[in-house]
Amino acid sequence: MPLIAVTDPDDPRLVDYTGLTDVALRSRREPEEGLYMAESAEVIRRALDAGHRPRSLLMEERWVDPMADLIVRCDAAAGGDLPVYVATPDVVHGITGFRMHRGALAAMHRPAPKQLDALLGVPGRRRVVVLEDIVDHTNVGAIIRSVAALGADAVLVTRRCADPLYRRAVRVSMGTVFQVPWTRIDPWPGGVASLHEHGYLVAALALDDDAVSLDEFQPPDRLALVLGTEGHGLSAGTLSAADVRLRIPMSGGVDSLNVAAASAVALWAVR
Repeated sequence: MPLIAVTDPDDPRLVDYTGLTDVALRSRREPEEGLYMAESAEVIRRALDAGHRPRSLLMEERWVDPMADLIVRCDAAAGGDLPVYVATPDVVHGITGFRMHRGALAAMHRPAPKQLDALLGVPGRRRVVVLEDIVDHTNVGAIIRSVAALGADAVLVTRRCADPLYRRAVRVSMGTVFQVPWTRIDPWPGGVASLHEHGYLVAALALDDDAVSLDEFQPPDRLALVLGTEGHGLSAGTLSAADVRLRIPMSGGVDSLNVAAASAVALWAVR
């Protein structure tokens, strides 16, 4: 297929890729415009495996031959005539705002959001993770990777939670965000009622003195594990609405773990 050589960072055809380091801008633009960014060959392959459709590719000249098979696959997934933009490292940096070391970027069509009731009502779905207002994309991506690795079934994110399809979250998740079903739960904590309607016990991971140790907890058939913000933990409303509060037994004078690490420990304990 013909490659499109780009020499001007302000080329209007590349609007999907501009300002990628501006988190506030991209977090607003991407959902509104129905796109997300997949960074690196492995992540792009996982997106294609999930049935997602590319809008275009952007890569440095030196990656064209090593990634020829991926270019062909992306073109086929797009239905042919996929724009493949090729530029020098300096031009790519001028477009995106960062040095690209992972081969390629793909602008992807964002899939339609899943409906909450449909996601929760799937037979055999036993473990759901709820992310309350976690704003760090690295943490969101790492938690989703733990969900995929440790056998949980779905992720729910509150309205103020970071976008799981933001470029950094996707990259940190190693593309597992494409295989883990997720959607927004709003309002929250009012959404606890929806979890109850589908038979989930809602467990809040908290540092409360009266929380049940994971060593002693007997997980039910359907469990929703709620994780809170990096700084303040879960809101009072969520703690009040939860059926049980859980804590990770700690030692060494350490009172808590990073939320992504805590998610992995808790998911292992309730697997």
